Amino acid sequence: MQSRTSFFNGTLLRKNLTRFWPLWGMASFVGALFPLALVMEFLRNRHFELTQIDLAGAYYSVAADAVPVLSLIYGVLCAMAVWNYLYGARSVSMMHTMPIRREGLLATGFLSGMAMMLIPYGVTGVLCVLVSLVTGAFSLEALLVTVLVVLGESFFYFATATFAAFLTGNLFAMPAIYLVLHFLEVILDSLFSMLGQGFLTGVAGSYSGALEWLSPTVYLENTVWIDRVVEERLVNQAPYSSYYDYVTTEIHLRGLWVVGVYVLVGVALLGLTYLLYRRRRSESAGDVVAAPWLRPVFRVVVTLLAALPGGMALYEIFWRSFQYSPYYQALPMAVCMCVAGLIGWYAAAMLLAKSLRVFRGSWKGAVAVVVCCAAVCGAMHTDVLGVAARVPNAEDVARIELRVAGNSYTLDAGEEDALIAQVVELHRAVVQDLDYLREKEAELYDQPLTQEDEETLGEATTWIRLEYTLANGQHLERSYDLFITRDRMAQAGTYDYLLDALVNGEAMKAVRLHDGDPDYTLTGGYVSTNRGGSYDLGSREAEAIAAAVRRDAANGTWGTYEWFDSSDAHDYAIEMELTFAYQRQDSSGASYTSNDWITIRVRPEMTETVDCLLRLGLVTEADLVTRAELYPEDYAEQTVALSTPQSGIVVTEENNSVAVVG
Repeated sequence: MQSRTSFFNGTLLRKNLTRFWPLWGMASFVGALFPLALVMEFLRNRHFELTQIDLAGAYYSVAADAVPVLSLIYGVLCAMAVWNYLYGARSVSMMHTMPIRREGLLATGFLSGMAMMLIPYGVTGVLCVLVSLVTGAFSLEALLVTVLVVLGESFFYFATATFAAFLTGNLFAMPAIYLVLHFLEVILDSLFSMLGQGFLTGVAGSYSGALEWLSPTVYLENTVWIDRVVEERLVNQAPYSSYYDYVTTEIHLRGLWVVGVYVLVGVALLGLTYLLYRRRRSESAGDVVAAPWLRPVFRVVVTLLAALPGGMALYEIFWRSFQYSPYYQALPMAVCMCVAGLIGWYAAAMLLAKSLRVFRGSWKGAVAVVVCCAAVCGAMHTDVLGVAARVPNAEDVARIELRVAGNSYTLDAGEEDALIAQVVELHRAVVQDLDYLREKEAELYDQPLTQEDEETLGEATTWIRLEYTLANGQHLERSYDLFITRDRMAQAGTYDYLLDALVNGEAMKAVRLHDGDPDYTLTGGYVSTNRGGSYDLGSREAEAIAAAVRRDAANGTWGTYEWFDSSDAHDYAIEMELTFAYQRQDSSGASYTSNDWITIRVRPEMTETVDCLLRLGLVTEADLVTRAELYPEDYAEQTVALSTPQSGIVVTEENNSVAVVG
């Protein structure tokens, strides 16, 4: 009888499912706990209500937030179970002698893994549908959308896990390769950002997300979002307890196109897996990298992941601890990166060769590692790409998130164009003085400024952070520790002058209070005194106080930031905060409601604000004492001796001038 070869084997499928039933069985049990807990709550609480909107929100929350992470972890476990025969010489030889073509083994194994991926979701989903039918909260749209997301992401994650499984012949290397495939972009982006922060002034050392789509889990978490339509409704009406609440009237899951794109990526990876399997040698079982042409890629990746974090760690331990400077020094960092890179290079070679004898004839690769590490440090030190000097054009800016002088500002194109232009001009002035800033940072490390320096010498430091969102969707973040002086602040064109003009300008004061901004709604706040009184503000009280603060700002008695006087000695011992709610959209287009707040420092010259607080009964005349009057032991007299008593020279602060008495 002539034998046949098959592209699919049902017996192997059943064997995989029965052999690894503890894996999908335990996952199904854990998943079933959530709808069962909902049933128990429904039976325990007779007043428990579950609406279609509530259940749809729960479905979408799971689909948007939980499914990517769960599928990432569960997918690799299923792949390790299904493809474990690839990692043993005897098992792979046995499977390849069966009357099933490699295409059949691939198809059967993939269907087995997909079945194990979907069974727990199916069990949980069926129970959730039953609960929704019993409670009358069944939503067909939410169910279908969630099912499509689960199917698409399960397929993608198991396809990537299958691809990773065929790249290696080692069971322990497989999950490492799988995680590197998913997070290499995040890792390298963060490492290069940290390295850039150490070399370049102002560059943020945080993850930039420039190529985030190469890290699927992160991109899915940030792109698939829940769109809620919210209305303010009267929840309870009573003479003394009426209040409103925000109620969700519609809910949708946005960004589903990303799931579709990753499904297509999964199909492409399956095609590559098929090509790999056709050419895969059975003798590669046990090898860290199964395909010979991938071995150089493996060595480069391992070297990178060793050189960057290892070099920075060695620099901190063996150089910065003894020769501290605010920025990395190129030569010591190059040496440290070379050492760490060579360790990674030879470690990768030992893993590939499964031997410790890898040094003979390896000098060419070692030289290449040294040259590359030195080139990276040299490029960072000289900023050949002009990263630190990059300033966007004002017309290319869609939004600026600005943090300066203890406040946060959001400036949107089309609404605050003049302020955006001022910020960009300030940023350019800062970039022109980067060498000056680096010199001052080195000086201040050796001799930090004291409060007396700020008040009497007219020198201070301040921190500013700029977060640009450009019209093309790109982001740019910069942060600076600025050294400012009274002399430079009087010179037009310096960053000191432009910073003061921006922060203390009338337009910025209005933005600080969100005056005239329709996106912000004043919701409340609080007022408390050091004598024990504390009050939560309603929206009407908060609006009355905000109006008084605006009048003080117009009178010039509020809103002027004192760069050279950080003391609160002359403030009233009153804590006051106003809170705002606002509607925004994130980078993916998702609408959200969030909160903002501003702390108001109340001073005696703010007569409008003080009168308003007195009229509202939030403070009394007895509360109108300054902190210096209330705590005299904590606030010393603002007179500082700058030299020894024998010299007879005393410097006092008087009308922001220096008087020499001898």
